[in-house]
Amino acid sequence: VCGRLREHLPAQDAEQAERFVRRYYRWVSPDDIAERDELDVYGAALSHFNFAREREPGTTKVRVFNPEFETHGWKSTHTAVEIVTDDMPFLIDSVTMELNRRGFGVHVIIHPVMAVRRDEAGRLVEVLGPEETPDGGFALESVIHAEVDRQTDPVQLELLTGHLQRVIGEVRAAVDDWRPMRERALELATELRESPPPLDPVDVDEVAAFLEWLSADHFTFLGYREYDLLEEAGDTALRHVPGSGLGILRSDSPNERSSQFARLPARVRALAREPFLLNLTKANSRATVHRPSYLDYVGVKRFDADGRVTGERRFLGLYTTTGYRASPREVPILRRKYEAVLARAGFPPDSHNEKALIAILETHPRDELLQTSAEELFEVAMAILHLGERQRVRLLVRRDVFGRFLSCLVFVPRDRFNTENRRRIERILVESFDAASSDYATRISESSLVRLHYTLYIEPGRWPEYEAGEIEARIVAATRSWTDDLQEALAHEHGEEQGIALFHHYAEAFPAAYRADWVARAAPSDIRRLEALDGDEDLAMSLYHPLEEPPHVMRAKIFRAGSPLALSDMLPVFENLGVTVDDERPYEITPRDRPPVWIYDFGLEHSAGEELSPEAGRMFQEAFTRAWHGHAENDGYNRLVLSAQLSWREVAMLRAIARYLRQAGTTFSDQYVEEALVAHPPIAALLIELVRARFDPEHADAQAGERIA
Repeated sequence: VCGRLREHLPAQDAEQAERFVRRYYRWVSPDDIAERDELDVYGAALSHFNFAREREPGTTKVRVFNPEFETHGWKSTHTAVEIVTDDMPFLIDSVTMELNRRGFGVHVIIHPVMAVRRDEAGRLVEVLGPEETPDGGFALESVIHAEVDRQTDPVQLELLTGHLQRVIGEVRAAVDDWRPMRERALELATELRESPPPLDPVDVDEVAAFLEWLSADHFTFLGYREYDLLEEAGDTALRHVPGSGLGILRSDSPNERSSQFARLPARVRALAREPFLLNLTKANSRATVHRPSYLDYVGVKRFDADGRVTGERRFLGLYTTTGYRASPREVPILRRKYEAVLARAGFPPDSHNEKALIAILETHPRDELLQTSAEELFEVAMAILHLGERQRVRLLVRRDVFGRFLSCLVFVPRDRFNTENRRRIERILVESFDAASSDYATRISESSLVRLHYTLYIEPGRWPEYEAGEIEARIVAATRSWTDDLQEALAHEHGEEQGIALFHHYAEAFPAAYRADWVARAAPSDIRRLEALDGDEDLAMSLYHPLEEPPHVMRAKIFRAGSPLALSDMLPVFENLGVTVDDERPYEITPRDRPPVWIYDFGLEHSAGEELSPEAGRMFQEAFTRAWHGHAENDGYNRLVLSAQLSWREVAMLRAIARYLRQAGTTFSDQYVEEALVAHPPIAALLIELVRARFDPEHADAQAGERIA
């Protein structure tokens, strides 16, 4: 690429372009450009260099386009985004976040920081190479190249350009005003200590300490504004204080009423007059700077000499990673809640319960610790403590004091946790609370329970009525696995002791196909038949009629120990019993610590026009099993089992008589006699009755024999 620059550009331009390009691609992953044509690698860098040649100080240049070789000298299958601006923190995070928010999936992103020198008109004079160190005459600029999902609509490209300009403007405002916002927090802490409002001195000092803690790199300040609390037309209103806005809140019009506050219900607006100093909650909008979380809200009320609330100083931002990781025992405000919960619990020092409660408080969602009162925190912590390691689903709901969102902690057994169940739970909560939007966080630890924290945002003034127990029951039903139902079914059918023993062997034995085809309640009877198999090569059958099928359709399950069965071996047995095989579903069952066994489910059709009686079904199963094991012959005579409802022994009797007649010299062949009997089932049944009437010692009846004959 640099060789091509030296060939095609004037010497001075080539030198600066080469320095630019070497910085441009210095930290790019080779995988991102290895497969690209060198002309496209060259063209993308030179295009960005030309775009950066002129830029007025303090401005941002953004270009969104679809590169075509004929027009731009390089091409890409994606839409290209080029940005040149002053280097600032949070730029890459914020730009990537905005692209994803607008549905533009990012394929490539290049983001070098260039050390450049410009003249007064903003023209590029010099670019430092990657190994050179800038002096005081150079400024750092961020050069961002992104390739995103292709979009050809000019209106959408124009809108994306505007969104990126806005977001970078918000980043600039937050970065420029970060120090003034931090200083404002420290000034407010000093003010509270030197001129405290007429409140509990311990509470006031704790709020001052909390503001100092925020300023010690535990909070990313993004916005600040002051508000006056007024009475207008008999209603409470919140108005911006002119000139007080900083960061992302600097641009709103002065003397404007807070529309968000005005939409809150009257009972919630009345809380603004309550004599407590600090408000900690979540804003109802996501941050567009740094990371896509809902903004954290820190509000400090202003009081007059009589203790009446006259306004609020509001900070918006995001708690930092160090702020989230700090022990609650070390964080002002939290440490008092921490001690209050332990004191109210009253557990003996160093006892199991005290240690468990401390672990719960240390790992509790930090936002919940900040926003929950000590009384609510005690109730939630004790509920979690009582839950312990029990394998059950638990839902704990907390309402935001301002009625804007609900916080839902859901505990799910680890073996039930997966992406699909997480989404099911979210759908149930959103539907139950009629939420406008939702957010979630997951904590998986060594515990047997997974903790899901959902934040559900509600439209102001539409606070839902709900019954937590009913919602929890829905979550339990939605997250129950097939294995859970199997355990319950085994315990119900075999008793707790035997059911647990069987579950130990069969919990993971059934394949996905079986679970998809059969509810867990069907498995215990199958397990019972599998357990009854007598060693290798044993076989058993279960015949049943599906409720949804017509009378002439039935299904048969064959249970097999040892080697699997071949369909070609089974089909002749079924056909000789007078049924047609429509389909087969094989399942390999792999019990724990035991060799595999097999279940084959066959769809069968028979010629009888009505559903088989239980006795006929029993005779069919026995005849199949006997024929398979070789205890009975496998021939066409077996059709009489269903058509004449004869047992396999009675069929064997007719077969024997036919062969005796053949040996006695009858002219009819075995095949002819078989076909004649199968074609006339009532006569075959009468022949059996005749033999029984004449020769059965227990049922001999000469008169009946004469009548039948």
